[in-house]
Amino acid sequence: MKLLEKKFTKLISHTRSISVKVPEIRIYEVGPRDGLQNEAKFVPTEIKVELIHRLADAGIKDIESASFVSPKWVKQMSDGLDVMKTIKRTPGVNYPVLMPNIKGYEIAKKCNIEEIAIFPAGSEGFSQKNLNCSVAEGLKRFKDVADVAIKDGVRVRGYVSCVVGCPYDGPISPKTIAKITEELLSMGCYEISLGDTIGVGTAGSVQKLMREVLTVTTPDKLALHFHDTYGQGLSNLLAGLEFGVRTVDSSISGLGGCPYARGASGNLATEDLVYFLYGLGVNTDIDLLKLVEAGRFISNFLAKPPESRVNRALGDKFKDNRAIVDTAACNV
Repeated sequence: MKLLEKKFTKLISHTRSISVKVPEIRIYEVGPRDGLQNEAKFVPTEIKVELIHRLADAGIKDIESASFVSPKWVKQMSDGLDVMKTIKRTPGVNYPVLMPNIKGYEIAKKCNIEEIAIFPAGSEGFSQKNLNCSVAEGLKRFKDVADVAIKDGVRVRGYVSCVVGCPYDGPISPKTIAKITEELLSMGCYEISLGDTIGVGTAGSVQKLMREVLTVTTPDKLALHFHDTYGQGLSNLLAGLEFGVRTVDSSISGLGGCPYARGASGNLATEDLVYFLYGLGVNTDIDLLKLVEAGRFISNFLAKPPESRVNRALGDKFKDNRAIVDTAACNV
């Protein structure tokens, strides 16, 4: 491992020649939930748990670990309760879960949750497909959940999906997203994650979105959640960071997709994000090599190559250490 670390340090040293004064970036890992939810091959509880443990061991402090949506609609997340009861929690690590309604919340309470995420849509078309209700009805439903959770002392995070474009309604007005963001904040959400669910955003559209949303809140209340469908994830991220946002959602190995969003590809890969931040001189305190191992672990189980370009590059670079990055799945 020491030899591998020396090689890696030499490899990335050139990326630090550009010094950008950026405060610490908080990485919010969504792989075990958002990353896996659209996979056709069911991922057993023990594999999900092992992935979560590996991410925590790599230094990730926020790991979205499960979803309590109906197994009828998202079978991949049907073992959320078992996952949350099985994981060995690392002190200082946050293990939030996705929450669709009061029924899901009552189930989740059985496993000592500390944070939940609610997820209204930014468009009527996607709200009908994803939540089977209008945007207004979805917000009312989520307010009921937020009220109970906050009363119980549980933190609430908000997602807004399709913030740039919708597979059913087309382009989305930034004013619409700003209004939904404002409503979520009024419910008591401590943070709102702006999600480009189908990855159609560009740096220009992200800038327009940020200017509008920042008329109703401040950068410290926002997070960025980009899918990389058109390869714009990192450029969109940089556009958002320029507005002062300091929380970024990402998914190990670039996993992701949504069963109700045609054409949506994986999320911005966590490995690519960490490497990108190294280049900006941002210390994430995350072990990139362990991230590579975690990405190879889940990709091997799914029998497909990592979507992360950094993962592929490092895996190819260190073929003499293939036992570390290629055969991790055999150790489960």
